Amino acid sequence: MKKYSHLTISLIAVATGLIFAFLLTLLTGKNPYDLLTALVRSMTGFNLQNIGSFNITYVLNWFLNAVPIILTGLSVAFAYRTGLFNIGGEGQIIAGSTAAAAVAILFDLPPVIHPIVCILAAALAGALWGLLPGFLKAYRNINEVVICIMMNYSGMYFCSWFTKRFLPIDPNTNERTISILKSAELPQVFTSTTSQFNWGFLVAIIGLFVFWFIIEKTTFGYSLRATGFNKEAARFAGMKVERNITLSMMIAGAFSGIAGAVLILGIYKYGRIFTTFDNYGFDGISVALVGGAQSIGVFLAGLLFGLFKAASGNLQLFNIPKEISELIQAIIIYLVAIQYAITLLLNKINMKKNKNQLENKVEGGNTSCN
Repeated sequence: MKKYSHLTISLIAVATGLIFAFLLTLLTGKNPYDLLTALVRSMTGFNLQNIGSFNITYVLNWFLNAVPIILTGLSVAFAYRTGLFNIGGEGQIIAGSTAAAAVAILFDLPPVIHPIVCILAAALAGALWGLLPGFLKAYRNINEVVICIMMNYSGMYFCSWFTKRFLPIDPNTNERTISILKSAELPQVFTSTTSQFNWGFLVAIIGLFVFWFIIEKTTFGYSLRATGFNKEAARFAGMKVERNITLSMMIAGAFSGIAGAVLILGIYKYGRIFTTFDNYGFDGISVALVGGAQSIGVFLAGLLFGLFKAASGNLQLFNIPKEISELIQAIIIYLVAIQYAITLLLNKINMKKNKNQLENKVEGGNTSCN
């Protein structure tokens, strides 16, 4: 059986998702061209219905939506590459957000140093929130998925209590903290636009490099991957299996914690009292799956899912339900998840094509002989 690259499967999944979306738009009585216009405008800033009209804000909002998804995608991908499944991104993001907000409000530091310290605090908080699932998996062989799900809710309620108890609450709303100090903010890259696109994208780029370097270029990363591939073989080779499992989940948690810091320092600019999940952690699962748990794959998949999030607002301008973008994502994820079936289908198509070519050659040879 011929094997197809993960990129090939992902491209087929994306194309199929878009085709289904266009067909569904047509069936609901809407114009598929409006869907295309919304997607193109979100991706390029150009309006197909008004040639020559360009607004860079749409492009910046696309990148803005992609940054936290890329970071949570790295979180899930790192755990996956080391044999773990990190479904606890939501709790780790909330822990990172709360830690970043606390440092941003309670400590007065120089402008460049302050956001760096906030991000480091968020990474530490996310790592600590990943410690328990990793520890229990390593030393008690308890399924990390179950622990991560419980840690998500524990993180939401604990951090909300911590925020109300220890951080100054805005008296005008009682639903958030006061604004963080200006020195802690991640400033906008282009102040001339209304987009909140900020220097958090640089954090995502550094995260991609760190992920790639650890996993692909270090003996430590090799040790983590070996542990995930076969624990007993890694133990026989002298690797510290329990330590590796725990550290893997902590590093994964750190990536999600950093995503929380980027959200607080660059977008909200105040501490949040969480009552529900933002679903960035769950989006990270999709991104890691579509991206094949590779750094470049996570980057491209993060951009793709960020595009769909950014386009949801544009879709409503054309009276197209924003759920269309969610449908595209669902189809893409489903098709990537059943990539073995897609491989079988592609092989069947190739076999039929090769058979037809062979028959044509045989017929051509018989004709020439006659």
